[in-house]
Amino acid sequence: MLRLSGGRLSASPGLPTALLQTRGAKTGRSWSTGVIYSHDDGAVIVIASQAGYPGNPSWYYNLRAHPDVRLGGHAFLAEEVADDVERARLWPLADRVFPGFATYRREAGAYGRSVPIIRLTPR
Repeated sequence: MLRLSGGRLSASPGLPTALLQTRGAKTGRSWSTGVIYSHDDGAVIVIASQAGYPGNPSWYYNLRAHPDVRLGGHAFLAEEVADDVERARLWPLADRVFPGFATYRREAGAYGRSVPIIRLTPR
């Protein structure tokens, strides 16, 4: 719905969602996917949860290969948050936006996967 409506309508009403545009890690082609986001001190935070499945979403690998991305039509630089203290600070913020992230972390952890947190800094 985000794509069809130009970002105005979402299949997740009440949640802050936007289209994340990345370039394919292997192909270089442009890809768009809807993500839930939150704000943190001038940056935007997105969670690569893949609903708790064993692997990361493809867009995660795309932005790692090509960190210049767009969210909601705006340019950002994507960076994975690796610092454990910073991750611990950001999880409660993400959980307030979408409490399901806690379940996704637990489910991903059962597969041995740590869910990536991505910081998008405006360009």
